[in-house]
Amino acid sequence: MPAVFFGVLVYLLFVCSFAYAVGFVGNLGLPTSLDGTAAVPAGRALLVDLALLATFAVQHSVMARKGFKAWWTRYVPEAIERSTYVLLASLVLFALCWFWQPIEGAVWSVRDPAAVAALRAVFWMGWGVLLLSTFLINHFELFGLSQVITKLMGASLPEQEFRTPLLYKHVRHPIYLGFLLSFWAAPEMTLGHLLFAAGSTGYILVGIWFEERDLVARFGERYRAYGEKVPMLLPRFTRR
Repeated sequence: MPAVFFGVLVYLLFVCSFAYAVGFVGNLGLPTSLDGTAAVPAGRALLVDLALLATFAVQHSVMARKGFKAWWTRYVPEAIERSTYVLLASLVLFALCWFWQPIEGAVWSVRDPAAVAALRAVFWMGWGVLLLSTFLINHFELFGLSQVITKLMGASLPEQEFRTPLLYKHVRHPIYLGFLLSFWAAPEMTLGHLLFAAGSTGYILVGIWFEERDLVARFGERYRAYGEKVPMLLPRFTRR
């Protein structure tokens, strides 16, 4: 029972951190925002922001590796391993949003109302694609709830199957695609926003490289064949 409470509380924390991140990136009136007023010199802001991005990338990448999980579960019960990962990821995300130092200076500034509306639509579409993609695979397992509930019931999770539902028929990584759409669809692209978007894109590309290695190791030729037919990030909508 304590594992279930822990899993539910962590999931709620994730929901809050995700909602805050949306508002942070979209400059939606939160206490901190990606494109706020600069509070420190640009050089210092750059160092702080690079450190935050690096912390986020290392936490996500290292803890997701198979070898780390094998070591980690010697100390953390397997039922809450995923929830613990989500807990730390949510805290790191909150830290990134809270301590981010805006860097002023316009890279581009879109003024046409129709173009601004189109970019905002892409921004929201990106978050929608991201969320839908998590539910298409297994949203609650991805964020640790399935594991703790299964443990409570005295059962075990079924073996993961190779599936390509809906969006996954047209792009291999729609979750990452959603992030990229949301990060780059900005009517006002400041230097700080560019740093965030470029740094996140670099992390995503590295993350995909590691993830694809894991998927090939798990599913073998089925995933290789899938990779030959379906693009990595640029969707292809064709009749089959």
